[in-house]
Amino acid sequence: MKLRNRLVALALSAAPLASFGYTTSAIDSLAWRVTEGTAKNRIFFTTKESPVDFYEVVPCGNTVMINGNNAVSQAVGLNRYLKDVARIHISWNNLTQPLPEVLPMPDSVMRGSTDLPYRYYLNYCTFSYSMPFWDEDRWMKEIDWMALHGINMPLDIVGTEAVWSNVLRRLGYSSDEIKEFLPGPAFTAWWLMNNLEGWGGPMTDQWIEQQAKLNKAIIARMKSLGISPVLPGYSGMVPRTAGKKLGLDIADPGRWCEFPRPAFQKPDDPSFDRLASIYYEELTKLYGTSRFYSMDPFHEGGSTEGVDLAKAGVKIMEQMKKASPEAVWVIQGWHINPRTEMLDTLALGSMAVLDLNAEKTPMWGDELSEICRPDGFKGHDWIYCMLLNFGGNVGLHGRMDQLVDGFFKARGSRFASSLKGVGATPEGIENNPVMYELLYELPWMEFKPELHAWLRDYLHARYGKEPSDSLMSAWDNLYATVYNAPTDYRGQGTVESVICARPDWDLKSVSTWGSSKLFYSPSLTARAAALMEGQGKGNNFEYDFADVARQANADEANRLLIAMSGLMRRGLKKQAEKLSEEFLRLIDRQDSLLSQRSDTHVDTWLRHASDAATNPTQKLQNVNNAALLITVWGDSAAANVAGLHEYSHREWGGITGDLYKKRWQAFFDHQFRNGPKPDYYRMELDWIDRMRKKY
Repeated sequence: MKLRNRLVALALSAAPLASFGYTTSAIDSLAWRVTEGTAKNRIFFTTKESPVDFYEVVPCGNTVMINGNNAVSQAVGLNRYLKDVARIHISWNNLTQPLPEVLPMPDSVMRGSTDLPYRYYLNYCTFSYSMPFWDEDRWMKEIDWMALHGINMPLDIVGTEAVWSNVLRRLGYSSDEIKEFLPGPAFTAWWLMNNLEGWGGPMTDQWIEQQAKLNKAIIARMKSLGISPVLPGYSGMVPRTAGKKLGLDIADPGRWCEFPRPAFQKPDDPSFDRLASIYYEELTKLYGTSRFYSMDPFHEGGSTEGVDLAKAGVKIMEQMKKASPEAVWVIQGWHINPRTEMLDTLALGSMAVLDLNAEKTPMWGDELSEICRPDGFKGHDWIYCMLLNFGGNVGLHGRMDQLVDGFFKARGSRFASSLKGVGATPEGIENNPVMYELLYELPWMEFKPELHAWLRDYLHARYGKEPSDSLMSAWDNLYATVYNAPTDYRGQGTVESVICARPDWDLKSVSTWGSSKLFYSPSLTARAAALMEGQGKGNNFEYDFADVARQANADEANRLLIAMSGLMRRGLKKQAEKLSEEFLRLIDRQDSLLSQRSDTHVDTWLRHASDAATNPTQKLQNVNNAALLITVWGDSAAANVAGLHEYSHREWGGITGDLYKKRWQAFFDHQFRNGPKPDYYRMELDWIDRMRKKY
C-alpha cells in the first residue's frame, strides 16, 4: 500500500499543472499571501464536490496538493499542512510566514471533514474594542486568518453608518440631524445593538465614505473565498426623534448604562414595512444581499412595554426575507435574548442562535448551566460559541476543558440535530491564540482530544520545533491555571490586573463586572515564565513569553496588594508603605516589559486611530474615541454612575506608566503622606487630553 501511494505521488508530481485544474484563484492568492509568496508553484488546490465540508492534503513529489469542496475547506487544509507538517503557525502576532526552502511532506494523505456547516466569528463589540481603526491591509490579513480557521460566516458591520445616512436622508433628515444619531468611530457596536446614539460623534462625511469604501473591499474579498458576511439587518431601531419627526408609533426602550437608547418602531406601525424596505434597499445598493443578517432587538435589557414581541419577530423576519428570500436571521443568545415569544412564532430553519458564552454559561439545554434553557432554542438552529474576552482586556484566560467537554456534550445531546456549528464571539481579539486554535479545530474532530497531547502539537506548530520538557512544564502550569478558569468564577474574562484599577485597599475588581480575585497561586504563573525563559525564539515564542511574564507580574501585583491591605487592617502602616514602594517598582517593570513590543504598547492603538483619519477634525475625533474607550468609556454618568470606567482597560506599555502608576502614586501619597485625595476621573480626563495633543 505504501509503494502504491508513492507511485501515485510520483505520477502526480510529473503531471502537467493543467491536470490539477490549476488556476490563479482566490485560494491560490491566499496561500501565496500567508506564505509570503513561497507557496507559488509548490502548493496546488483542486475542488471536489462533497455533501459535507472536507479537505485532503496529498503529498505529490516535491509539491503538495490540497483538495476540498470549497475555498474555505481548502484553506483549512492549507492551515493543517502549515501547522502539522511545515510547523508554521499563522497568528495575530505573525499573520504571514514563509515556507522553508525544502517543502516538507506529510507521511500520508491527511483528511478532515465536518458535518457542521456554520463557523461563525466576531461580536458587535469586537468592531469597537479591537477593529475600529483597521485599514484595508489589516482587514485583508484578518480575512485570510478567518479562511485558514474555517470561518465562513463572520459578522460584518463596517460601513453601516453610510446605510443609515442614506436611509435617514430619504426620510427627510438633515446632515446635522443624521450626525446626531450616528456615534463616533469607536462606539458603533453599541449603536447597532440599540444601546446608544450619538456618543463619540459627530462622525465626519469623509469617515462615512471611507468606511463604506473599506467595507466594499472587505465583502469582495470574503465573497471571493466563499465566505458569507453576516450583515446588519433592520430590527426596528430608529432615532429617538423619529416619533415626532416622522410620526412613527415608537416605543422608548429606556436607558443603557445611563445612555438614552434609540427608539424602537412598533411592529404594528403601518410604516414599519416602508422603513424596513428603504433600509434593505440602501444596504443592498452599497453591499449587496447576504445569506445572513444579524438583528438583536432589546440587547441587554431595554423596556419592551407596549411592544408585541411575537409580532415584532414575525415582522423582522418577514422584511429580511423580502430582501433576501433564503436568508437566515442570526441572533445573539445573551441575557434574555432571544425572547421566547419570538422563538415560538418563527419558522424553523430561518434563524441561527449564537449561544454566545457557551464555554461558561451555556443556554442550549445543558442542565448544569445556571442559565440553562430546558427546551434549548425551541428547535431553532444554534451555534456553540466561545466568548472568552470582555472589553478587549489583556490577560491569559480560557476554559479549555469546559470548551471541549461542553462541545462534545452538546454533540451527544438531544439538541444535537439543531447544532449547526461553532463560533468565536469575543469582545476583543488579538489575545490568547491557543483558545481560538482549539475552538476552530473542534468541528473537524471525530473524537474528543486529549488536551495535553493537543497542546504538545500546538506548541510544536507555534514554535516550529518539538517543545522541550521545560516548555511543556510551563504550559502544563498555564493549562492548570489561567486556561482552565472555573465556570463559577465571578468575573467576566481574565483575572483583572489590579495595576490597571482605580486604587483602593480592598479591590475586588478593576471593572464593574470583572474580578481580580486569583483562583490559583501567583507562584504558578511566575514558575511558567521562569520555565519558558530561553526555551525558544522567533516572533511567536517571544510574544508568548512576554505575555506570560506580563501575567506573572500582574499576579504578583495582586498578591502585593492583598498583603498591603492585610497590613493596613492590622494597623501596620509603615510595613504597608514599604510594600507600596515594591508595588510601584513592579509597575515600572511591567511598563518596561510591555514597551518592548509594538503590539503591547498603547501608542500602537492611538497611532492607528490617528493614521486612519484623512483630515485634522477626524484625527482628533479618532484619538479622542480611542482614548475614551480604554479609560472612562462614556461621560461622567456612564463612567461613574453606570460603572463603565475601566471596562476596556488595557495593560499596555505607555498607559501603565503614564496613567495607572500615577493613580497608585497619588493613592499612596494620600494614604501614607497626607497628600490630597485623588480625583481619578480628573486624572483620566487629563490623560485623554494629553493623548489628543500628542497625536
